[in-house]
Amino acid sequence: MIKITFLGSTAALPSPRHHSSCFAATCGGVYLFDACEGVQRQMMKNGVSYAKVKAVFLSHLHADHFLGLPGLVQTMNLIGRTEPLLVFGPRGTRQFVEGIFSLRQLAAAFPVEARDCGKGECLATEFFTVSCFPVEHGCPALGFALEEPEKTRFYEDKARAVGVNGKMFTELLEKKKLKIGKKTVKLDDVSYVQKGKKLVYSGDTTPCKALAEAAKGADLLVHDSCFSQSEKEMAAEKKHSTATQAAELAAKAKAKRLVLTHFSNRYEDRRPLLEEARKTFREAVAAEEGLELVL
Repeated sequence: MIKITFLGSTAALPSPRHHSSCFAATCGGVYLFDACEGVQRQMMKNGVSYAKVKAVFLSHLHADHFLGLPGLVQTMNLIGRTEPLLVFGPRGTRQFVEGIFSLRQLAAAFPVEARDCGKGECLATEFFTVSCFPVEHGCPALGFALEEPEKTRFYEDKARAVGVNGKMFTELLEKKKLKIGKKTVKLDDVSYVQKGKKLVYSGDTTPCKALAEAAKGADLLVHDSCFSQSEKEMAAEKKHSTATQAAELAAKAKAKRLVLTHFSNRYEDRRPLLEEARKTFREAVAAEEGLELVL
């Protein structure tokens, strides 16, 4: 199970109600996708452990997406962290992060290991992999795809009916077949393959081919929805997306659910953007601080 918690939902200019966009994925640790200013406080407020953050994935190096990183590291210093923190981002991330933490006033008391990414796998854990792909924004920018591996599941009634029980389930998984009495039971006869869950994050981008390809069949697509379709020219100029464009991409990719995020501060009431998106893609919701979803 992967729990997604939204910690911020607005674009570069925060408001009294909303923080800049970012979210946490929790599964065997916490993984941050972008780091809004004051991210550790947002985590405290929303029941996500900042102490358990394993990695931060920066979609790009505009300030609203990384300002929370120095503060998060300082808070980790104060609680005595020793475990390395991984930071992944587009070209220039390593030099940028190393520069920040080379300052005496911001120095980390533990390793902060930053890596530049371009396309392909960034991180593999026992629970999932995270890969990246280039998107189209006003600077080097990435989207990310978090994917679980396929899992073998048993038809329990069928397996028990042929004598599989207790530790034999594990043994059958390992050996692929078992002799039970006079019969040979094959794993394929009593099991099926369950596809792993897939989360795709657009980062800041105008709709693009790489994102559409990455989003195919996603269980959850988190998409830049900075503007209303009535301001599509401004969205194109600033290389962001409209709510309608996010919905169109979700529909084309046959995603199961869509979360709209990174709303311009001009939309204090986001319901019109959500209604706009739902005309094209019914399974859309608007990100809000504290919104939790489970994959």
